[in-house]
Amino acid sequence: MIEFKNVSKLYDDCAALDGVTFSIKPKEFVSIVGRSGAGKTTLLKMLLKEEYPTGGEIIVDGIDISSLKKHDTPVYRRKIGSIFQDFKLLPNKTAYENIAFAMEAAGRTEQEIAVDVPQILNLVELTDKANNFPAQLSGGEKQRVAIGRALVHKPDILMADEPTGNLDPLHTWDIIRLLCRINELGTTVILATHDREIINALGKRVISFDKGRLIRDEENGRYIV
Repeated sequence: MIEFKNVSKLYDDCAALDGVTFSIKPKEFVSIVGRSGAGKTTLLKMLLKEEYPTGGEIIVDGIDISSLKKHDTPVYRRKIGSIFQDFKLLPNKTAYENIAFAMEAAGRTEQEIAVDVPQILNLVELTDKANNFPAQLSGGEKQRVAIGRALVHKPDILMADEPTGNLDPLHTWDIIRLLCRINELGTTVILATHDREIINALGKRVISFDKGRLIRDEENGRYIV
């Protein structure tokens, strides 16, 4: 599904990524780990076409995404759901409305929204919080709304960039269990984190980075950087 082929990214002669090569199969759960500045976020931004490689190729579903025309980029991005450490919710909209708004922005009909949003709220276990505003939700609940919003386009890939960085341990594991469930339903999950406990407990594939270089790629991996 995803291939990075000798990908590099330079910022003023400083290598954020240096000759990175790996592939991710459909329906995999892969953790990207490394200390701050290792290149994790740069990698995710390039997959979203928010950044472009200085060298190498990024292939998604057989297409070099650098070759995509500007008008094709929004369609491509709908294949990828993204969640972040800071939630990025609209504070004046309820949980239901935050998810519905993402569907409205993509041109979905009122009927589609009325059918899909309750299903998504059920998946992320927030049916009883549908009418709550972000200020009325815990950190874990806010992140579950953000995950629900990321799922509105039924993406093939879900990318999570430090999704538990602002959460306490209890809510952290709620989010990790939800990501595992989404993966079991057939979505490829890419988790970028520096949380050693999460990685060691998951027992899934781990790709480790250090100073922009891929230093380790292991099935049933552990956090070793």
